[in-house]
Amino acid sequence: MTNPLGKTNMGTGLFSPPPINSVEDTGLSALWLQDLTLKILYSQGFLSGFKIAETIALPFAGVTDNILESLKREKLIEVKSSQGGLGEGSYTYGITQAGVARAREALERSQYSGPAPVPFEVYNEAIRRQRAGRLTVTTRTMRQILSQLIISEKTFQKLGPALNSGSSIFLYGPPGNGKTSVARAFGNLALSQVLYVPYALYLDGQVIKVYDQVSHRLVPEGEGGASSGTGSTGNLRTSQRRDPRWVKIRRPFVVVGGELTLEGLDLVYDDVHKYYEAPFQVKANGGILLIDDFGRQQVRPRDLLNRWIVPLENRVDFLTLHNGRKVEVPFDVTIVFSTNLPPKDLVDEAFLRRLRHKIEIGDPSYEEYREIFKRVASDKRVEYNDQGLAYLLQEWYIKRNRKLRASHPRDLCDQILDISSYLGVPPAMSRDMLDRAASAYFVDI
Repeated sequence: MTNPLGKTNMGTGLFSPPPINSVEDTGLSALWLQDLTLKILYSQGFLSGFKIAETIALPFAGVTDNILESLKREKLIEVKSSQGGLGEGSYTYGITQAGVARAREALERSQYSGPAPVPFEVYNEAIRRQRAGRLTVTTRTMRQILSQLIISEKTFQKLGPALNSGSSIFLYGPPGNGKTSVARAFGNLALSQVLYVPYALYLDGQVIKVYDQVSHRLVPEGEGGASSGTGSTGNLRTSQRRDPRWVKIRRPFVVVGGELTLEGLDLVYDDVHKYYEAPFQVKANGGILLIDDFGRQQVRPRDLLNRWIVPLENRVDFLTLHNGRKVEVPFDVTIVFSTNLPPKDLVDEAFLRRLRHKIEIGDPSYEEYREIFKRVASDKRVEYNDQGLAYLLQEWYIKRNRKLRASHPRDLCDQILDISSYLGVPPAMSRDMLDRAASAYFVDI
């Protein structure tokens, strides 16, 4: 069997899926690929050879054509129609009664009928090789990606080293000061880089779905450096420049919140369809996993951090199949924990020590608040003036002992827009308009 990883630039850690020229190159058995083809024909009816190749994400020439030929010889499929001069790829194939029986047997084992999976060990090696492709950020890079945010210089200088660590970042502080915005800015940087991931993985006869249209963003054809072939299953009539079971995506930025459970961090087995869904951290491999509102999950913070101890320290994770077998998978994920809760209410010092970077995103200063208000007012076309802001600060913050929050200018400007639209007057920072906006927005607790 040929090396399924093919050629790669080991010096830079770059990886590009090599072409597939034979069934042996897939790393899968011919019988398994035959069953996959029969399941597709069983569920979709008559298909051309090219369409079958596209559906299983394998080249027609040398691979799919051999699978179809074997199925014809065993009288499991038959040619329903052909168009002269266009080759066997244009033939329309249908499943026979014998094929239906075998397809049903295969469906009892697993109802997966999508792109052919990639062997688990091939995926692991590919993730390791692509680890070196991460971008190292500099002060200039950080100022670019955070240009839309007003952050104190002290906080700013902590964010770059934290992102470069590729490990764990704990963002904490009062609500409304931009912790999630900072994390999403990190995500935008990740999205500027590319990564190859497979549609699915093959492990001990089981399929694990990896590619997720919600978590992953495809890179347009021709973008992102090395030649990538088709960005999806594409038109498989043309010669393949790479293994079409892989897709080129932007480095992932996956966000989970209060819905996160410990079960969601392991392989999720579908008892009905009989295949697995990869957990969040596997889908985030090569990118960033943001755990938003940390501490508000259905699982205790201590238990959640315990789950991450080994992956964070050893850069490998262990997943469990439903038969109890544990398998090792690379953990190439930057985890960002974002919380509004005081750290002492979440975990003790020993647990916090395991998180490499702890960064407080505090309340803005008066000058920072002013700059935020000016930017927001300009973006929302609210007429800004310093006198109005001084009145707002005196009457609604200082006199009431209210904390400044970075999100307040945005929300107050939205209130001004709502009120001015109702009154039929231009949106401006008059005392009356500010009083109306603040009284509708603030609630004394």
